[in-house]
Amino acid sequence: MSVLFNPDALPDDPLTIFHGWFKEAEERELNDPDAMALATADAQGRPSVRMVLLKGVGEEGFTFYTNFESRKGEQLIENPNAALLFHWKSLRRQVRVEGPVQPVTPEQADAYFASRPRQSQIGAWASQQSRPVEDRETLEKRVADYTATYQSGAIPRPPYWSGFTLTPDRIEFWRDGAFRLHDRAVYQREEQGWRKQRLFP
Repeated sequence: MSVLFNPDALPDDPLTIFHGWFKEAEERELNDPDAMALATADAQGRPSVRMVLLKGVGEEGFTFYTNFESRKGEQLIENPNAALLFHWKSLRRQVRVEGPVQPVTPEQADAYFASRPRQSQIGAWASQQSRPVEDRETLEKRVADYTATYQSGAIPRPPYWSGFTLTPDRIEFWRDGAFRLHDRAVYQREEQGWRKQRLFP
């Protein structure tokens, strides 16, 4: 049994487990260990889910970046609650995270945008994310136009491009077990810290 996850002797801080599992995923998962499913809902409660990339995790929560005018961006502004799912197939593990979201600071968004590859920065300007586009040629023309606009020097962050941090109030860990007798444990945030429980599979 992994010393990082014993459901009968859980550490007080769930991030202790998450950081350990994430490190193993970075070493063993073939593709995108930082990939996570992001579930959102609109103002009417209608759900939507897609894959995004984790760009930071710490005491403040789980951070990712997006176009605020995309479908997920608009939903997160309308209904600032979300859920994440990490599934590491090579490790046969998953982590579920739920909680409220809030936008990152402009300084955080600027710093991360500046760290992106130049073509990704161009792409953030060129793509009207989630909106209809006539054909691939239209997208490529917009890329060419913005490439010409920003031929040299630093590329500024688009005003609609930023990020969110999900502050977890529930984190569940799942590890595959033989005959579907999986190991599961959940942490629920309370005023004095985290309440932790083992769950039936």
